[in-house]
Amino acid sequence: MKHLFYLVLFLLGGNALAQQPVKTIIPQRQAWLGYFNQTRLSHRWGVWLDLHARRIGDDHVNRWNTEIIRPGLTYYASDALRFTAGYAYVRHFPSSTDLPVRPEHRIWQQVAWNSKIGRLALMQWLRTEQRYNRRVVGNRLGDDYAFNHRFRFNILAQYPLKGETIRPGVLNAVVQNEVFINAGKEITYNYFDQNRFFVGLSYPFNKALMAQAGYMNLFQQQPIGNRFTSNHTIRLFLFHTLDFREK
Repeated sequence: MKHLFYLVLFLLGGNALAQQPVKTIIPQRQAWLGYFNQTRLSHRWGVWLDLHARRIGDDHVNRWNTEIIRPGLTYYASDALRFTAGYAYVRHFPSSTDLPVRPEHRIWQQVAWNSKIGRLALMQWLRTEQRYNRRVVGNRLGDDYAFNHRFRFNILAQYPLKGETIRPGVLNAVVQNEVFINAGKEITYNYFDQNRFFVGLSYPFNKALMAQAGYMNLFQQQPIGNRFTSNHTIRLFLFHTLDFREK
């Protein structure tokens, strides 16, 4: 009887393992260009704008993937702590020319803070997004939108390769990681959305303008749950900071 019990457990366990979906990881290549502007208008208030153009392909980055325009309004609690809220308009390009470009409207809120540990400069943010994605029905845009929440936590570390502080004319090593979590009643399998890990260099031309370039791996889970994409991405960002406060 005991042997029969173990046999039943073995068969049930084998059947459960057989029903597990096979995890599939699809490699892709991407190239990202981004522009970030933060303009401080007064002691407490400023504006935010970032623009993105992204291309994708299995072997070559031969087609458009995403375009983003994201303005916002920033409240400076201090020089190291700021709150931003805004709107983003996103265009998602399909993999097939038979499908339409899908628009997304995104409301977002963010708290960001800076800190320093010795020569290491840290920037962190926590961002929430309310995403309204236009549905696609067949090969045309539908009349309604799918909605979900998304939460993002980002940490970026910069380390000057010469001297004690980040300053114009000196290269910095950059390491960054950002994790994305989905929420909402329409999210079934992909509560984990994606992780972005970046390593590269930054170069401040002056106090207002900095370039950042390097490699990013974007690991993303697809809505069906057992399919993932691993995107090997070359990334070039330009950071532009303006300050119009009275001296």
